[in-house]
Amino acid sequence: MTRYIALVRGVNVGGHNKLPMAEFRKLLSGLNHTDVTTYLQSGNAVFTSTKRSPAKLSAEIQAALGDRLSLDVRTLVLSIDRLRQIIDNNPMARDDEDPTHLYVAFLSGKPDAAAIRQVDPAKFAPDRFEVIGDVIYLHYPKGMGKSKLDPGSVFAKTGIWATARNWRTVNQLAALASQS
Repeated sequence: MTRYIALVRGVNVGGHNKLPMAEFRKLLSGLNHTDVTTYLQSGNAVFTSTKRSPAKLSAEIQAALGDRLSLDVRTLVLSIDRLRQIIDNNPMARDDEDPTHLYVAFLSGKPDAAAIRQVDPAKFAPDRFEVIGDVIYLHYPKGMGKSKLDPGSVFAKTGIWATARNWRTVNQLAALASQS
């Protein structure tokens, strides 16, 4: 049995793609996952499963959200070990004591290096990013609200999609997943 974290992209934002967390928990339990917990109202869940493939779990949950709740949304699933690795590898975690300035964009795959090189970091200063594998670490020293560095649109040309979470949420999800 492995603990997983599900990240659903674009739910409960501006009244669109409404996903009540009680329904999300019920859906995950109905897929034979156990110890299901949701966090906040933004499509975050932690659960235990006997299944071993995060990619297959992502596809299964995404399909179930479409079939059962008529939601056309993307879903990414990570194991607790992968989430801990992402947390440990954050090159910006020590750069700012305010966790609201740090974000992680979880990517649907590893972006093409040539496409990433076409993104000019100076265009977004003082905001900055670092791509490591299938993750974009983001630092918004003045906050994310007015930044032009939106990982979903800036990196759209890489052929992958992103769902971002703030540093506090990332760490809270890891803490929830560590509980049995």
